[in-house]
Amino acid sequence: MILVITVLFSLFYLYQINRMTYALCESREIPEEKQSKIYGTVNVLVTILILSFFVEVFLAT
Repeated sequence: MILVITVLFSLFYLYQINRMTYALCESREIPEEKQSKIYGTVNVLVTILILSFFVEVFLAT
């Protein structure tokens, strides 16, 4: 049960981060060519953060 809640929270967190990244790109008027690189970098870093959380919580028990 806790795993399901954690996965749902992680998806929500990733969605919110992408919304904030979109707002940043819009407010700074970043060109379309660079936006895909920014999204890719942010998504990879957040995914690493989420995976490290999973390892810390679920493999440490």
